[in-house]
Amino acid sequence: MSNTLQSKKILLALVLALISFAAMISFFTLQQSLLVAAIVLMVTLWTNEGLPLAVVSLLPIVLFPAAGVLSTKATAVNYANPIIYLFLGGFLIAIAVEKTGLHKIIANKMLRLFPKSPRGIIFALIITSGLLSSVLSNTTTTLLLLPIALFLTENIKLKMRLALGIAYGASIGGILTPIGTPPNLILMGIMEELGLEAIPFVQWMYMVSPLVLVMFLVVGFILSMGLDHMHIEADLSTEPLNGQQKKVLFLIAGLIVTLLVNAPIKPYYSGLGLSEPGILLSAGLLLFMPPFSILDWMQDKENIPYRIMFLFGAGFAIAAAFTQTGMAEEIASHLVAFSSMPIIWFLVIIAVMVTFTTEITSNTALISIMLPILFKVAEQTGINATLIMMVATVCASYAFMLPIATPPNAIAMSSGVVSIKTMAAYGIVFNLVGIFFIVLIANFFWLDVLSK
Repeated sequence: MSNTLQSKKILLALVLALISFAAMISFFTLQQSLLVAAIVLMVTLWTNEGLPLAVVSLLPIVLFPAAGVLSTKATAVNYANPIIYLFLGGFLIAIAVEKTGLHKIIANKMLRLFPKSPRGIIFALIITSGLLSSVLSNTTTTLLLLPIALFLTENIKLKMRLALGIAYGASIGGILTPIGTPPNLILMGIMEELGLEAIPFVQWMYMVSPLVLVMFLVVGFILSMGLDHMHIEADLSTEPLNGQQKKVLFLIAGLIVTLLVNAPIKPYYSGLGLSEPGILLSAGLLLFMPPFSILDWMQDKENIPYRIMFLFGAGFAIAAAFTQTGMAEEIASHLVAFSSMPIIWFLVIIAVMVTFTTEITSNTALISIMLPILFKVAEQTGINATLIMMVATVCASYAFMLPIATPPNAIAMSSGVVSIKTMAAYGIVFNLVGIFFIVLIANFFWLDVLSK
């Protein structure tokens, strides 16, 4: 990027921040208006990439104390949230999976379970992408699977469907575990900060599995419509697992068993009581030690996504600032007006607002702002806080219309086989379908589970 272009992007962010401050000062306090201006500045820079993501994510440590929003200590402590280390452990495992080539074997095994028809391959890619994204970064998953998909056919129309299938599958499956996507991790961190009871790993999967399954089916069938006349000849041969791959697979299996045993099953079993961030980080660190010795710090430290860890810290800092300044309570007071309606319609309002706002801004920043607001709404109305916060969190990942909405969408667009018009056309359908099923499942299933 040229210096001139970068300067223009930074200037645009500053102008928008000043405009937002001028617009807010008549309705909010000086402190709250400065907070809004700081957030607009950061969101603009995140969106237009005027500065590197990591640099923008560290700005709260400078801006919040300068604006009198939070002290330096109160801001910086958010960058050491336990959830960040849960993510770090998960990503160390993801690096090992990629380094050993285990992901290719898993992907090929999944693909071989389905017919070699366009519909079969689309379903295979969606499900493979979704399941991998539940434990790996959805960005990493999309980057790994997209080259495989594009080599399966020379038909541009089919390539477009395969690329969208991988991107949408990654977003759909990313919510399957608490570590699958950044908004999930932010929810877990903010719940801990607010004193809410954490959702155990296994219970989370139990709650979201029906949603993931139905979205896999809907997206797969719609993307494969009109392709019956096409045929795919794909070479899906794989070699046996080598020693390194077996070690990683053994570690992952051990991790899954530990998480299952650690999870409480109320009221029958209280679990082991171990820290889930500690479990994930321990598994990641074991990869540096014998008998595994898969990772080497000097070689692999470059692959650790420090910028995403800083992004999490910024998200938690924004959430803390919204609570500290009373901004969350202020906005919550306006949302309370809608809370007298039946819960299902209140959930619809939250789902629509979050889903379509996420299309034009960072889902990480948005969910960091929304969760403290929704917690205040729950406090004032008696609505289950975990329920409405979870609905918002899932909706933040289920934005399918625009390339800036999620990293998988952007990667699919970068392949050159997907146009914005096509993505928007499919995306608005999947947005609406997602909202419908999220609200339906939340109202008739999640509410019952969370009430026990």
